[in-house]
Amino acid sequence: MSEHLCREVNCGGSIDRRAVMKTALGAAALFAMGAGGGLNGVVYAASLSKIQRDAMTPEQVLVEMAKGNERFRNGKPMQHDYLAQKRSSAEGQYPSAVVLSCIDSRAPAEIVMDAGIGETFNSRVAGNVVNDDLLGSMEFACAVAGAKVVLVMGHTACGAIKGAIDHVELGNLTGLLARIRPAIAQTRYEGERSSKNAEFVDAVARSNVLHTIDQIRKRSDVLAKLEKEGRIKIAGAMYHLSGGRLEFL
Repeated sequence: MSEHLCREVNCGGSIDRRAVMKTALGAAALFAMGAGGGLNGVVYAASLSKIQRDAMTPEQVLVEMAKGNERFRNGKPMQHDYLAQKRSSAEGQYPSAVVLSCIDSRAPAEIVMDAGIGETFNSRVAGNVVNDDLLGSMEFACAVAGAKVVLVMGHTACGAIKGAIDHVELGNLTGLLARIRPAIAQTRYEGERSSKNAEFVDAVARSNVLHTIDQIRKRSDVLAKLEKEGRIKIAGAMYHLSGGRLEFL
């Protein structure tokens, strides 16, 4: 997990909402036994409960995301019983975060953060840009459904970023890429400012995450107010395709 994130959100004080919580909290942990009777691992059979979600601060939600990514990178994800999670969330959902990420097939937020059914709202659009419909979705997720974090997740080697740099024009994609171009101008980079330069592409992707966060705060009075009150946190991250690291900005 990022040491910087640990310092920022006080990992030592975070609650482990996946610690064994009895059925009174709706968070049963079922143990999977091997053929010889040995313990193979823990199968997490319940989705996130309202009690668990409401007990977490925005900072603790970010810590859980970082821990989940660490498990993913180390090849030690939780043993999710997705059918059981589906059943436990059928009557209600209590996600702790809403994630805005790119449609890139290599960067599925729930998987890279080792999250189960009912844990996160997920919005995906090329280049993780924001528009009115996505803002409305985020406002629902936080102001109505109680999510504590809005996470904008960009990624390395982003095709949408390359397209924006190259001024690609193609149907409705033209307007979408135009939303990324301010990030190109905001990117300070001394080397070759070309889509052929992977380092520059990633620098723009990082700037684009920050630009999107700025747009969310400016264009949504609802989310800006919730953040000012400390009820939510709007944050950014870059997912590294090589290595699988989720870098919080």
